[in-house]
Amino acid sequence: MSNHTLMLNGLILGMLLVASLIGFVLKWRVGFSTPHGVIDNLNARIKAWWVMAIVMGGSLAIGHGAVILLFLGISFFALREFLTLAPTRTADHYALLAAFYLILPLQYYFINVGWYGLFSVFIPVYGFLLLPILATLGNDTRQFLTRASSVQWGLMIAVYCISCIPALMVLDIPGYQHSNLLLINWLILVVQSSDVLQYVCGKLFGKRKIAPVLSPSKTVEGFVGGVLLASLLGAALFWITPFAWWQAALIAILVNLMGFAGGLVMSAIKRDRGVKDWGAMIEGHGGMLDRLDSLCFSAPIFFHVVRYFWV
Repeated sequence: MSNHTLMLNGLILGMLLVASLIGFVLKWRVGFSTPHGVIDNLNARIKAWWVMAIVMGGSLAIGHGAVILLFLGISFFALREFLTLAPTRTADHYALLAAFYLILPLQYYFINVGWYGLFSVFIPVYGFLLLPILATLGNDTRQFLTRASSVQWGLMIAVYCISCIPALMVLDIPGYQHSNLLLINWLILVVQSSDVLQYVCGKLFGKRKIAPVLSPSKTVEGFVGGVLLASLLGAALFWITPFAWWQAALIAILVNLMGFAGGLVMSAIKRDRGVKDWGAMIEGHGGMLDRLDSLCFSAPIFFHVVRYFWV
C-alpha cells in the first residue's frame, strides 16, 4: 500500500472509532436496556458502516479483480431490489434473464478489460433496445410501456450507474498511474459522508422540510450543512486525488448535489411503489439501494468529469 492509502485507511478507522464511541456514550446515558429510536438507529448504522468499510477496504486492498467482483455483486443485489418492486409480469422473463445473466456480467467484463468505447454505451444503447424487444416475445401488451421502462430504469440505475465506480480504475490519468483506487475511496467517502452529515445536521438543526412528500426526514438545514461539510472534507482530501484543492472542492460540491438529487429521485420511486425501504439487507440502512441511491447519481457524473478533464 502507498503512504496515501495507509493514511486514508487510518483516517477512516479513526472516524469509525469516534462514531462508535459516540454511539456507545449516547446509549449508556439513556440505558442499555432502554429502547431509543434515534440512538438505536444510529448504532445500527455505525455497525453496518464497520461491515461495509471492512468489505470495501478488503476488496480495495486485494486489487482490481476483487473490486470488479465486489461491485458486480452489489449491482446484482441492487437490480434484484429494484425489479422486485417493479410491475413486471411472466411475459418479462426473457428480458429479466437477459438483464441479470447477460447484460450485467458483460458490462463488468468490458470494464475489467478496459473497453471504454463499449462499456460506456453498452447499456444506454444496446441494453436499452434489447430489453423491450425481448419483452415482446411474451406476447403481453398489458402495461407494456410501464413494464419495459421499469426494467430499463433498473438496469441503468443498478448496473450502469454503479459500474461507473469500478470504471474509475481504467482511467489513464497522467502522473496518477496505479493510484486510481484512491479515486474510488474519495468518491465513496465524500458522497456517503454527505448522507451522514445531512442526517446529523438535520437532527441537530433541522426545522424546514425540503421535500416533505418525497422524503419527510430531509430538511433545508440538513441539506446545506451536510453538503457544505462533506465538500470541505472532499477539499481536505485533495492529496489522494489528481485534483488541486479548489478543484476537489468544486467536484465535491457537484457530486454531493447529485447525490442529494439521487436520494430524492429514489425516494420518489419508493413512495410510488408504497414502501419505505428498498429492502432489509443492511441493518440500519434498509436495502442495498438505500445505501447507494446517492452514489447511483453521482458516480457517472464523477467518472465523466474526471475522464473529460484529466485523461
